Amino acid sequence: MIKLSIIGVGAMGGAMLEGFLRSDSFSASDISISNPHTDRLAPYAEQGVQVYADNRKAAAWGDVVFLVVKPWLVESVMEEISDVLDAERQVLVIVAAGLKAEQVRSWVEYNGKCPATFFALPNTAIAVGASMSFITRVCGTDEAEQLVINVFNAAGETMSVEARQFGAGMALASCGIAYAMRYVRAATEGGVELGFKADAAKDIVLQTIKGAALLLQKSGANPEAEIDKVTTPGGFTIRGLNAMEKEGFTNAVIEGLRNSVKF
Repeated sequence: MIKLSIIGVGAMGGAMLEGFLRSDSFSASDISISNPHTDRLAPYAEQGVQVYADNRKAAAWGDVVFLVVKPWLVESVMEEISDVLDAERQVLVIVAAGLKAEQVRSWVEYNGKCPATFFALPNTAIAVGASMSFITRVCGTDEAEQLVINVFNAAGETMSVEARQFGAGMALASCGIAYAMRYVRAATEGGVELGFKADAAKDIVLQTIKGAALLLQKSGANPEAEIDKVTTPGGFTIRGLNAMEKEGFTNAVIEGLRNSVKF
């Protein structure tokens, strides 16, 4: 069985841990975690997860080592753990945005050897097994890449992309989950204005989004084709769509995505 180490158990690292534990692919004994403050991780230790306060111990333990820290901390953590990584056995996955492959290669090499290394960005829905994750190879084999894909697939869907597309994937999925939730919030507020209680309005919006997503996934249709089915001439839906566009709906979404990838 593949062993996973997660270094950094903040919002994203914690979501990944939850997703892997919920999956059928890994048990608690297959996972180790490290975090400077281990008190709040006690429930995971009780489940059988190996909990460390020492990043080096976690780094040496796993077959796939996830480094899930802020981008500006990646270099210092790599300096801390690079000499305990086994380039022949282990795969390193850096869950951070805004880094360059050349930078990372210089940080991960030790004694002239570089472990198979990948950038990855899931989104927080990984906690419930529904992430859209992206990976980009820094160095390593096709076999190592497939291993990383398989691990992320245990908690959602995964796409391997070129480095030039990594930022776009981040905008659409990792940042995009917040944008989707902002729509949920806005539509819920609208539902309250129209007379529903907040919880009922949210449930209606969530089920509607779920239905829209399933409809497009199952049919493979273009969204506009499905929109056309419910926009009769002079009807309520086209009036609502036109009002949204008048307020800049589509442009606001596109501009938000564009600004997500500006550094």
